[in-house]
Amino acid sequence: MAAKSVAVKSNVPATIPSLGSEAGLNRYLAEIRKFPLLSPEEEYMLAKRFQEHQDPEAAAKLVTSHLRLVAKIAMGYRGYGLPVNELISEGNIGLMQGVKKFEPDRGFRLATYAMWWIKASIQEFILRSWSLVKIGTTAAQKKLFFNLRRMKSNLAAFEDGDLRPEDVKKIAKDLGVTEAEVVSMNRRMSNGGDTSLNVSLNEDGEGQWQDSLMDTGPLQDEAYADAEERVVRHALLAEAMTTLNPREQDILTERRLVEDPKTLEELSQTHGVSRERVRQIEVRAFEKLQKAMMRLAGEKKLLPA
Repeated sequence: MAAKSVAVKSNVPATIPSLGSEAGLNRYLAEIRKFPLLSPEEEYMLAKRFQEHQDPEAAAKLVTSHLRLVAKIAMGYRGYGLPVNELISEGNIGLMQGVKKFEPDRGFRLATYAMWWIKASIQEFILRSWSLVKIGTTAAQKKLFFNLRRMKSNLAAFEDGDLRPEDVKKIAKDLGVTEAEVVSMNRRMSNGGDTSLNVSLNEDGEGQWQDSLMDTGPLQDEAYADAEERVVRHALLAEAMTTLNPREQDILTERRLVEDPKTLEELSQTHGVSRERVRQIEVRAFEKLQKAMMRLAGEKKLLPA
């Protein structure tokens, strides 16, 4: 799978270094470090220029100054066996979407807002590439996919075979899925995600596995509608996050929206409050986020009348 061309997808001038093959990754990483980081004042002025005048030069500077953020986030997803250059390319697309939607007058930095677009773009790419889109129909199942490796490591379950029953039970309970879903996901991931459809059905080499399969997938229009719905959900989440104050954003992110969540104790030390206070802020922030998403969905007429 070839890396996508970033410049073509964004209407941003071709100032972004070319991200070609995996072999050119080090050169790309070296080049993006040459772009200067922006001060809050510079970022605000550029964002206003793009928001009010659609200035492509302003957009380009906003994008290039955050390419290192994309690379850092993409590196966190290397364990899924996909080329890092493709993960970065998808993340760059998410960054550009974030720049396009960014509202500087809300008082938050672009990095805080764009992070959600970057992660959403990368995660959707991973799900598509693993041919596991079916398991991504609920938030809990997606959380299982993106947290199973870490949880197996914490439980010292490094082998590729089936998990022990007690491990399955714990993972299912922690992530809010069924034990059957944990077993199924672990087997798919242990097998590398996909199985070739060209494998012979017998030793004579006659017939292939794909010949016995029935197409049970959604119709093309249904698949398109599902994809559009995912884009809308990601946009709502990114916009709703801006209604939280910086502390709420940080706590909610570190507790629920990262691959390796922090403990209440770690966050209590970071923010100088008790563990119970951190828990209260987390619950309150999550409730505020849900209400904001419902309100935004209503304003954008995404909910039934």
